[in-house]
Amino acid sequence: MRSAVVIADTTAPADVHGVHGAAGVTQWTCLARRAGLAGDWEAVEWARVPAGGISGEHLHTRTREVYVLLTGEGEVTLDGRRHAVRAGDAVLTAVGTRHGLRNTGAGPLEWLVIELPAERGGTGVGGAGGAGGAGGVGGPGVGSAVGSTVVRDLRRTGPLDPSAVIGGPLRLLRYVELATGEREFLLAADVEHTVFVIGGHGRAGTGNVRVPLRPGTAVTLPLGTALDLVAGPNGLAHLHAELVPGPSQGGEPR
Repeated sequence: MRSAVVIADTTAPADVHGVHGAAGVTQWTCLARRAGLAGDWEAVEWARVPAGGISGEHLHTRTREVYVLLTGEGEVTLDGRRHAVRAGDAVLTAVGTRHGLRNTGAGPLEWLVIELPAERGGTGVGGAGGAGGAGGVGGPGVGSAVGSTVVRDLRRTGPLDPSAVIGGPLRLLRYVELATGEREFLLAADVEHTVFVIGGHGRAGTGNVRVPLRPGTAVTLPLGTALDLVAGPNGLAHLHAELVPGPSQGGEPR
């Protein structure tokens, strides 16, 4: 059976109280989950907290996580060290690392979450993804230390390979801007893709289906699918992540 492209958006998020033990409300929605995908995705999610809001500090014992800040500015804590972050920055968190996020701006703070399980057969804390610790936090690019880090302004840094920091199958994270009428074709032949629209408008085509794209739209491509993106009159800006399914998945969706 042919796999189905997963289309979701952020128009009707859930209100989640006390995320990771923090006071207040986080708006949250799941954009894709591992069911129906061949690769080791745990989930692709979107979250938002109001001014002063907090996503509580917590230890990653089972998963590694990538945050990409979409709007606003805040402060991320990585293993007890605080780092200012803003829209465009990415935070890579390995297994065995503790992190939390606070909104320090005057408006909402929104971020995309890509969550991945630890290596199969690993030991959880201290297993895949290195020794933890905030290595390479600072200027553009990723530091050489394996663990957790902040990548400043993904738009300037260029394509990023998260596996160099946290290990695992997520091999590409990039910010893409398409000019009016420009196209991009994604084929999930031996990798799976997820796309999240940040700005502008356009449309996506898969088979005989045409889907309008606007900020907050996410499209995830299982193996065996393809997507044709076309930018609208004001262009199209999106995040693109690419995951390599391992041989243990056998190239078949779960």
